[in-house]
Amino acid sequence: MADAGERTIKIVAFGDSLSAGYQLPAQDAFPVHLEKALKAKGVAVDVANAGVSGDTSTGGLARLDWSVPDGTDAVILELGANDMLRAIDPKVTRDALTEIVRRLKARNIEVLLCGMLAPRNLGADYTKAFDSIYPDLASQNGLLLYPFFLDGIVGDAKLNQSDGLHPTSAGVAKIVQGILPKVEELLARVRAKSPA
Repeated sequence: MADAGERTIKIVAFGDSLSAGYQLPAQDAFPVHLEKALKAKGVAVDVANAGVSGDTSTGGLARLDWSVPDGTDAVILELGANDMLRAIDPKVTRDALTEIVRRLKARNIEVLLCGMLAPRNLGADYTKAFDSIYPDLASQNGLLLYPFFLDGIVGDAKLNQSDGLHPTSAGVAKIVQGILPKVEELLARVRAKSPA
């Protein structure tokens, strides 16, 4: 539990439509839901929504510096789904995510990397090249990794909108429930670096 004197930790959810809350009421978007879940545990936290629907990892890199303001303690990095849906060369995705991580680390910002998995219909070579990006990047940079952002909701009609790609409000709740322990590890890393 947080004590009264603990400073508010500033997190930016930096991603695509899965972070932005595509077709959902603002209060049901991932960052809002996550902030509520953390505050319910007594954590002093502010989770900003820097999700842009349709964004690729390259698009994220292009807007990184103004999307993650000074004073940010941690970033939940959730990009790559649109790269995979457009069958962008995994090397392009890997290079963009690597540079995003490099810049965030240079600013002393802790990162929780959210993995994505390629659909198997893109072929074994593409799948292997894409799926390995996230564990490789986490291991090379000492990042926390949540292996698959959509874990537990893929293929469940009750947890996905009619497009089969974007979570419903209930789907977002399930994502938050799954990722919460990793976010708590992220907060612990921030606190260890700069105690209140």
